[in-house]
Amino acid sequence: MQKIWVSLVWIGIGSIFGAALRYLTTLAAQRYSLSFPYGTLTANWAGCFLIGCLTTLSAETGVLTSEVRLLLVTGFCGSFTTLSSMVYELSQFVETQEFWLAGMYWGITFFGAFVWFYLGGILIKLLLRL
Repeated sequence: MQKIWVSLVWIGIGSIFGAALRYLTTLAAQRYSLSFPYGTLTANWAGCFLIGCLTTLSAETGVLTSEVRLLLVTGFCGSFTTLSSMVYELSQFVETQEFWLAGMYWGITFFGAFVWFYLGGILIKLLLRL
């Protein structure tokens, strides 16, 4: 039972920083557009890239302990990326009948997240070969 509490503490610490950076990312993105959710898109893509880097680094080298993975992947990246915000923003596009924009946002979010995840993994594999 104590291991679960220690794991929750690691996740919580990571979550604090991930959520704070997520908020700052949204604020920074509002300079470019208030009508398109660039902040959520940026956070989701960057988070997927980081998860790709971290999970590949862990799998290839074993250098990350389980506590560090909980802190960075589950805590930090889990609170930095956000499906719930994306779904809310999609619903706003649908409610205003901006179906093309909703479809484009959905597509570029998931396609981009997939690509960024794999690019993170590829980057780590290339760096490990140096």
